[in-house]
Amino acid sequence: MIQREPGQKIRIASCSLAGCFGCHMSMLDIDELVVEVVHHLEYCRGPLNDVRELRDVDVGVVEGALCNEDNVKVLEQFRANCDLLVAVGACAINGGLPAMRNHFGLTACLKEAYLDAEGVVNPEIPRDAELPRLLNRVRPIQEVVKVDYFLPGCPPPAAAFTELFTALIEGREPAFDEDMVRFD
Repeated sequence: MIQREPGQKIRIASCSLAGCFGCHMSMLDIDELVVEVVHHLEYCRGPLNDVRELRDVDVGVVEGALCNEDNVKVLEQFRANCDLLVAVGACAINGGLPAMRNHFGLTACLKEAYLDAEGVVNPEIPRDAELPRLLNRVRPIQEVVKVDYFLPGCPPPAAAFTELFTALIEGREPAFDEDMVRFD
């Protein structure tokens, strides 16, 4: 767990890789607990405050799978700058919906999406150097970095985030009961 001095806030950062931001929305569903949390946690970086620079933090919360090289770079930066890393949601933990493309192969998916799909005008697979290079298969984050905690679900319920934040504040290991660990 995180060691801190009395009165010192726990620094948290979050990011979304290849996902839908549903986990971040569920994190916001902690409702009135947010009033208590802000006294103990400092949200340093993420889509909720649009801060892009990552400095050293105590806890990194990552949603989304690894679909391209940029996702891998962001994840490796997070791991290097976070004392604890939490994989949040099905996409981060097992690839989730983005991993459905793994059954068809990257070339077949690109061909279907950009060349053969109904309604495609001017068929061409994008080759812009500004676009991140796609990985051959979608990967869960623990295949690339060490993950300390897992919050399963699509998305995990707000109660799981409540337990995570409460445990961090109280300096104990989170205890996720059966109602918080869901796979729907």
